[in-house]
Amino acid sequence: MKLIFLGPPGAGKGTLAGLVAKELGIPQISTGDIFRDAIKRETELGMQVKAIVGRGDLVPDELTVSLVRERLARPDAVKGFILDGFPRTIPQAEALEGFQKLDAVVNFVISDDIVVLRLTGREVCRACGAIYHVRNMPSKVKGVCDRCGGQTYTRDDDKLASITNRLEVYKKQTEPLIDFYRERGLLRDVDSSTTPEDTLEGVRAVLGRKG
Repeated sequence: MKLIFLGPPGAGKGTLAGLVAKELGIPQISTGDIFRDAIKRETELGMQVKAIVGRGDLVPDELTVSLVRERLARPDAVKGFILDGFPRTIPQAEALEGFQKLDAVVNFVISDDIVVLRLTGREVCRACGAIYHVRNMPSKVKGVCDRCGGQTYTRDDDKLASITNRLEVYKKQTEPLIDFYRERGLLRDVDSSTTPEDTLEGVRAVLGRKG
């Protein structure tokens, strides 16, 4: 299946994309992963991204779309994929339509209050990137990663002022995609305010799959 996972920060897109991708045997693809991979492989596009990121600038739509197109042409994505965090804007979505047909767009529905509650408690391991939550899923020893023993911390973008800003940016730039894909008959709403297990069941249901 060729899917997009859409939703605000804190909706659980990344976690659910990983679980569903594993079930379906298809890659989970985020723009961050694409950028890092292109830079690592030192492709022509990757070198352009490296220079832009090195200056602290945002990667422009045209280059982002070119990288996504290149990534989706690779053998592991021919039979399906989950795009996590792309497209972010209507122009990106329109560009994607020019070279890729989708099966569905899963929209994770969650209130701002729950997003804030989730993200303000999130901690990440500096060493391996494992994610914890001080209330819902704490590490066994405070400040220490269960997986590798590394130090856990709260990222700057998981602090309240940053979360509020990220939600505002999402509403302005990305939320219009909900109507864009609903009009095309591709949108599938899933309640993501519950547990990851219940949300996964919701995704399976809208995709017509059983657990």
